[in-house]
Order: sequence, then structure tokens, then C-alpha cells
Amino acid sequence: MIEQRLSEQRGVGDHGWLNSHHTFSFANYWDPKQVGFSDLLVINDDRVAKARGFGAHPHSNMEIISYVLEGSLEHKDSMGTGSVIVPGDVQLMSAGSGVTHSEFNHSATEGVHFLQIWIVPAEKNTPPGYQQVSVSDAEKRGNLRLIVSPDGEDNALTVRQDMRIYAGLFNGDEQQTFTLNADRYAYIQLARGSLTVNGIRFKAGDGARVRNETTLTFSDGDDAEVLLFDLRPVEVNHQTR
Repeated sequence: MIEQRLSEQRGVGDHGWLNSHHTFSFANYWDPKQVGFSDLLVINDDRVAKARGFGAHPHSNMEIISYVLEGSLEHKDSMGTGSVIVPGDVQLMSAGSGVTHSEFNHSATEGVHFLQIWIVPAEKNTPPGYQQVSVSDAEKRGNLRLIVSPDGEDNALTVRQDMRIYAGLFNGDEQQTFTLNADRYAYIQLARGSLTVNGIRFKAGDGARVRNETTLTFSDGDDAEVLLFDLRPVEVNHQTR
């Protein structure tokens, strides 16, 4: 079963310097039917104005992933890590027992557009850590490229949870069929463009919960960039109000 969630159904936070669309409940947006999916807690589709950003703030016991679509994002943290990530880069910060970080638009002339993703870790209070990898368009072209996994195989980033993230670019006749284990869930997030999955058309910002499916066919892309999350088959309510 593919349960689609349309872009316009997401929560919206407009703060002037930041425009954010929330796939799941986050900050002032609350929907008890949209409180994460398996260990996937947050997908925020963020656009940050030039030379603006998130000042230093703390996190703990969360795996935080940034996936840049346009522009450049500057990261600094209390571990002494500093970097600028651009399209093709994937960043993973394991907050563990506690870390403070900031994320800023590195450019004084252009906005930055990125996805902020939170994964609930399997263990709490582990040592914090930082990872970054660059994945070329060629590796994702017509292909679902592994970018995050528990074991870090194939140059993927290592996440502290039983889940995997794949990224793909699809255009025209390019297509791929992904085999999903029968005992797994999945989540599809279309970052941009348009794409068909198992006969269902997705546009930028659309997502979908996937249960009880063994194959997912990605086809008929129009400048599509997609993320696929392979998840534990658990129904977890991570937040209460």
C-alpha cells in the first residue's frame, strides 16, 4: 500500500528569513496523524534567505541529516567541526549525548534550499559525531544510490539505526525497480521535479508511506530528485501533546 501525502498537505512555517514545509509534526505545526513514520521523525523542506540561518542551539539523541538541493549551507558545532555543504553533499550529525550546532546560508547573494531529516537512534547517549560525503550526479542518474546505512557500506554515511536512505535522479526514459523486503516499510520523498512510482504520479514536495509492497518502480521522471527511506516495520508515536 502506498499512502501518498501531497506537498500542499504539509505544515508550513514562514519566518521571513526561513520558509519551511513540514512533512511531519514539527515546532508549531501539529497533526496527531503525522507524527513521523517508523524511525523517521522529521523531513523539513527548508529555504533560507541569503546570509541568514539557525543560530547555535543544542540537540541530543537524534541523527540529523542535511541534504542540499540548491545553494550552500555552512555548518559549525561544539565538536569543532566546520564545513560548507553544496548540492551533492550529504551531512550527518549524530547528536548522541549532546551537541550544539549552527546552520547558516553561506552565501550573501543566494538562498539555500535543503532537506533537514531527523532519525530516532537505536541507542541513547552515545558519543556525538559528524560525517559528510559527496555523491556525484552520475552515481544517482537513473539509479537509487545508497547514501546512509547502519554499516556505512559503499561510501554511505553511518546512521545509528536500522534504516537506509537512497537518492536518485530520474529523467525521461530512466527507471529503476527497487526490491523492498516484505517485512520492511519505506517512505518516498520527492525533492523536486515529477516522477511516477508504481503508477502514482508525484510532484515536488509529495511523499508517501509504503507498507506491504515488495517492489517500487521509479519511472517517467521530469528532472526528478527523490529520496527513498528503507525503514523498520514499526508504528511508533514519537511525540505526544
